[in-house]
Amino acid sequence: MIRLFICLVLPCMASHKGFAENPDLLAGTAKVNMTPATEPVHDSLYARCLLLDIDKIRVAFVSVDLPGMSSDKVKKICKEKYGIDHLLICSTHNHSAPFRFSRKDYAAFYEDKVLECIRQASSDLFEATVCAGRKSFPQLGFIRLIVRDDGHARESWFPDEQHSYLNRERIPYGPVDNEVGVLKISDKNGNPKVIVINYACHPDVVCDNYEISADYPGVATRKVEEAFDNQVNCLFVNGAGGNVAPLFTVPRRTGPDDPLKTDYSQMDKMGEILAYHTVKVARSIKPQEGKTSVGYREDSLSFTGRFNKSLQFNIRVATLLINDEILIGTSPGELFTQLAIDWKQKMQKEVANPFFFGYTWIEGGSPGYVPDIKGAALGGFGADQGDRMIEVGAGEQIMNRLYENYFRLNGLMRSETGPFGFTRGDRWETILIPSEQKK
Repeated sequence: MIRLFICLVLPCMASHKGFAENPDLLAGTAKVNMTPATEPVHDSLYARCLLLDIDKIRVAFVSVDLPGMSSDKVKKICKEKYGIDHLLICSTHNHSAPFRFSRKDYAAFYEDKVLECIRQASSDLFEATVCAGRKSFPQLGFIRLIVRDDGHARESWFPDEQHSYLNRERIPYGPVDNEVGVLKISDKNGNPKVIVINYACHPDVVCDNYEISADYPGVATRKVEEAFDNQVNCLFVNGAGGNVAPLFTVPRRTGPDDPLKTDYSQMDKMGEILAYHTVKVARSIKPQEGKTSVGYREDSLSFTGRFNKSLQFNIRVATLLINDEILIGTSPGELFTQLAIDWKQKMQKEVANPFFFGYTWIEGGSPGYVPDIKGAALGGFGADQGDRMIEVGAGEQIMNRLYENYFRLNGLMRSETGPFGFTRGDRWETILIPSEQKK
């Protein structure tokens, strides 16, 4: 049950339709290496920023190659020093950051890198246009909670007589969200400056590898940047990938002294495939002419625990509508993929390009895993294990709020009662039809 509802509408972004309209959208971008120098490294971690400035309101998306990140300190400094009204930190959720093999606390180090990234992005703004597209292609991930003979699901790392450890046969259990969403921000001359990849799958092709890696999102972003002669900054934003594992998963090491060599070629292959389809979409889409319109809303939804009713989850979500055709819904935590599949199916009837940004922090805490109702019933890791699960149905309520807010942003949902009453029209006139005459 939703316990609390708070809604923020940017007052200076509102017209009669709830939008800001300005011919000159400003954007900024930056990329900062955030790899600790004291750990073994396979490939680097980055913070990448996309800053949008319209009518002096600034919204900043920061994609970080980390399992998760939240920081009230960064949010406060961004507001005070760089005028960021709304900060959204989007963690790629890679599983090869130092937390897997190091006891060192890098929180302050990561905060400094994110702040530097935002400083750079805000210091060099350019007139910008925005466009978007999406493309489905054969799935790269599978549902890692596999239904067994008793009707319940068990994890792919739980083998039995019928199922191998980590699905080494690469059976495409589903359904999954096999769509890549692409945002392209260009300068006034039409030169691409920023590309955002939105794709839903766990970045754990490699895991327990005991080396730093950004996993397949790191490969995909690098390949996209190379395809545009390194003149663009490419951000990866995960979707609802809470129960989706990569089909390219490779064997894990048991510890730093395990002689097994991690197979990074599969990580590279998955990233290259995702980059290939991203580039195809990015090159095919063109921005709309005319003014840029932007609408933005934030909500705070509160839930209890599923098993532990004393738990309280305060979930902060955002909805962003650009040019009446690009809708971005965000939520923290690891939402199961069916939630986004259902939401997109509804939104595609209303708007051309709906995107769901998962693992995205605005404020407050993270709910951890958020299963759909059927997923909660089937069970398994992230579905019904442990006493910190969120209440059943929370995921559907989060997505319904994003759905509702689309109609609030486009002006269709009235904030006050609509017109009512009855106006009588012309009276009906009954015309008798004579019966057929007998011959």
